[in-house]
Amino acid sequence: MDEKNYITEEKKQDLIKELDYLKNTKRKEIQEALQAAKALGDLSENAEYHQAREDQGKTEDRINQIDHMLKSAIVVKKHSSNKVEIGTTVHIKKESSKDVIVYSIVGAEEADMASNKISNKSPLGEALFGKSKGDTFSISTPKGLVKYTLIDIQ
Repeated sequence: MDEKNYITEEKKQDLIKELDYLKNTKRKEIQEALQAAKALGDLSENAEYHQAREDQGKTEDRINQIDHMLKSAIVVKKHSSNKVEIGTTVHIKKESSKDVIVYSIVGAEEADMASNKISNKSPLGEALFGKSKGDTFSISTPKGLVKYTLIDIQ
C-alpha cells in the first residue's frame, strides 16, 4: 500500500515544470551525447558513452519518480486553521529561548530545512500535528527533552 504523498500546489507546479524539462530537454541532450559518444568508436572503453548511459538511467528514474508522485499526490491548500496540519505555518518557541521560529508544515517530498519547511513525518512535524495555539509539547533529542510552545498558526 502506498503512503499518502501530500504536496502544496506550488510544489505540484514545480514538479510539472521539472518533468517537462526532463522529458523535452534533458532526454534530447542525453540522446545527442549518446550519438556523439557512439561516433567516437569502441563503446567498451568509451567513458563519454558510459557517462551518458548513466545520466540516461538517472533521468528516466527521476521521470518515473515524478510521474508516480504526481499521480499519487494529494494537493493541500494553504489555509487558516486552528489546528496544525499540512499547509499551515507555525510559530513556535523553545522553552529555553526567547526566539520564535517559523516553519511551514509540508509533505515529505517538499521538506527543506533551509527554507524552514518541515515534513509532517519529521519528529517536530509529528509533534506539532493537531496542536492548537498555546499548546506546549516536547520532543526527545540526543541532548534530552526539548519543550516548545506553539505561539501562532497561520
